[in-house]
Amino acid sequence: MALPRVNALRLSPDGTRLVSVVQSLNPDGKSYGTALWEIPQDPGGEPRRLTRSAKGEAGAEFAPDGTLFFVSRRPDETVKESGGDTAALWLLPERGEPVRVATRPGGIGGVRAAGGTVVYTSEVLPGDAATEEERRKAREEAGVGAILHEGYPVRYWDHDLGPAETRFFTGRAVREGLEDVRDLTPGPGGALRDASFDLTPDGSSVISSWQVFLPNGEVRTDLVAIDVADGSRRTLATSEGHDFVGPVKVSPDGRRAACLRERHGTEETPIALDLWVIDLATGESRAVAGEIFPASVAWAPSSRELFFAADHQGRRPIFRATLDGAVTRLTSDDGAYAELCPASDGSVYALRGAIDSPPRPVRVAADGSVTTLPSPTPPLELPGTLTEVTATAEDGTEIRGWLVVPADATAEDPAPFLLWIHGGPVSSWNDWSWRWNPWIMARHGYAVLLPDPCMSTGYGQDMIQRGWGDWGPVTHADLMTITDECLKRPEIDEQRTAAMGGSFGGYMANWVAGHTDRFRAIVTHASLWNLDQFAGTTDGANFWQREFGVLGSARYARLSPHRWLGEIRTPMLVIHGDKDYRVPIGEGLRLWWDLQRSGVESKFLYFPDENHWVLKPGNAIAWYETVLAFLAQHVLGEEWTRPPSLS
Repeated sequence: MALPRVNALRLSPDGTRLVSVVQSLNPDGKSYGTALWEIPQDPGGEPRRLTRSAKGEAGAEFAPDGTLFFVSRRPDETVKESGGDTAALWLLPERGEPVRVATRPGGIGGVRAAGGTVVYTSEVLPGDAATEEERRKAREEAGVGAILHEGYPVRYWDHDLGPAETRFFTGRAVREGLEDVRDLTPGPGGALRDASFDLTPDGSSVISSWQVFLPNGEVRTDLVAIDVADGSRRTLATSEGHDFVGPVKVSPDGRRAACLRERHGTEETPIALDLWVIDLATGESRAVAGEIFPASVAWAPSSRELFFAADHQGRRPIFRATLDGAVTRLTSDDGAYAELCPASDGSVYALRGAIDSPPRPVRVAADGSVTTLPSPTPPLELPGTLTEVTATAEDGTEIRGWLVVPADATAEDPAPFLLWIHGGPVSSWNDWSWRWNPWIMARHGYAVLLPDPCMSTGYGQDMIQRGWGDWGPVTHADLMTITDECLKRPEIDEQRTAAMGGSFGGYMANWVAGHTDRFRAIVTHASLWNLDQFAGTTDGANFWQREFGVLGSARYARLSPHRWLGEIRTPMLVIHGDKDYRVPIGEGLRLWWDLQRSGVESKFLYFPDENHWVLKPGNAIAWYETVLAFLAQHVLGEEWTRPPSLS
């Protein structure tokens, strides 16, 4: 909890400066703060903190002249107008103090700068812009929290949508800040919600994702170009059954834009992602890399190729793609790369994480060699070893995963075993996680298996197809196959075993509970229990309907874990946050009631103030303490001890 976390990386246009956003535990131990740090490009240098405020800083973006923009809620005593309590746009010169350059009643989000133009996002109440601040205050004073919706969706992950809408604002950059600031997209509705956008190098156009709301609760995402001069909009890419989503990146020469084209899933066909490039003048477009699941995309300075980091066989290497579709792998190690920043000499600055390493800044040379740069996150001594494991499913598919084994586990003193199932389900165990961290479990003596069963990314579309629309049975078979293989190891105790997972992993934990009693304990976090109930209350019901069909169809009933309640014999720890809108609290409450009325030994760890992940430091500590106490009771046979944080 106390370790600094490097979350972002930006390279200045002239290639001389690296800046990161670093998250750290606040002095009160109850929350996290952020700050901007300079990362030395020399391995012998020292990271240097650039900003320091109680409110923290984020959203760092360089302007072409090297000026650094960022977003912060910090107050500015030299500016008398309101805005101190909402996120404002700040400018940090290479030398000197930060200056606040723009405020909005609804705060400021992302920012881009190019060609003397600055574009940023803000949440705006529909209606007269001149009275917005007054209307916001009137709502608050009247105690009105109601939101009137006329379309779908109404919530997203852990927050309510509306009544404000995301808009673009633009201004002309001058030495003192911004001039001629204006609303570039009045009345967009929800089209720019969570938009990914970029500016052309001359500052004349914003290239952005744009949501189109369709009948019956459906939505499609197009790619559009918005003229900065007059706000006119033209569609660059649209396709029924596809979304054109971020990251949106404009090439340095301004001729092309890259984004991801995501195919909508259907009951028969899974989602698929292509790296898509569009000619901004002609509209001609094509995939330069297909069937990938990237975490980062960036143009080379030459504009003739792109770099992307994508899931691959339990790693996330960096790849290089030319415009004619030739793809080569740049890195060959076990790293999971993100935040790619290509330099003019052919190297790429990036953050490199791995199952056994927090993200750290690195420089990847043109030949793929990796140099680790100084980081605000210190090197860690991990309490165990990491090994790649494989097993063969009944259909001949190789199932692979990572196995964490405590340092002191031996054949004479084998470690108890914990199967940890990832969420998604379209995801992979391939990177460090500050939240789902196997090394904490290893520190307490557990061997931890992190498997990639069917529907995991990085193994091709066939791997996703194997479990698409057939979640429980095929995934369960894959998990048991690789579990059996790991339990053959002499340093692992095949009798003392447990299983756990969150989100889709929680769904599978529930499925496992109803289909085998081989485990001594099961922990299910933010889990799907009754699929018909879940699909109508989650924040993205339209997404699930594409795969499972209309509510009440046979697929919901066949794959719903609640139908096997009567088969559950294993003690279960149910965990859920009340602010979880992806898997609503009703799933946890229903599961808890069903276990209670059926007499299954169980406990319910409930977080009234948490979301899907449980992120507040104190709550995260309570999460681990409770899970460890539950496992100690049922796997190790120890007496139940109430977690200290809950006492």
